[in-house]
Amino acid sequence: MDIQEILTYLPHRYPFLLVDRVLELEKGKRIVALKNVTVNEPFFPGHFPNQPIFPGVLILEALAQAAAVLSFVTMERKPSPDSVVYYAGIDNARFKRPVVPGDQLLLEVEILRTMRHIWRYAARARVGAALAAEAEILCALKEGQ
Repeated sequence: MDIQEILTYLPHRYPFLLVDRVLELEKGKRIVALKNVTVNEPFFPGHFPNQPIFPGVLILEALAQAAAVLSFVTMERKPSPDSVVYYAGIDNARFKRPVVPGDQLLLEVEILRTMRHIWRYAARARVGAALAAEAEILCALKEGQ
């Protein structure tokens, strides 16, 4: 899935769109997506000026965005303009290595369970074979008013 198709599943736009490409997707099971980390990211001048590090909270956000794409594909529909996927919880989050400009962040998300509009995922972010971060994330889909 290229960026144009990703944009049909996510409301995020620059500078907060954190999924550049979908490499693998098994509807109802898993997704593998890619985030290219570049030195041009708007937060790097302040995080940190002499040693830029991709913020851990944004790694979790990138994983949640990949999870949202997986969920909408699984439901076989595109989000409506007023659909929002919210975090409902983050469990067992661990950060194993820093992510720096030039890295390609591989986002791996598996559906663990769904119940109505609430989804639980196992999520891992890797740089090459090295685990950068992992967590269980819980997201809720909220439809329009």
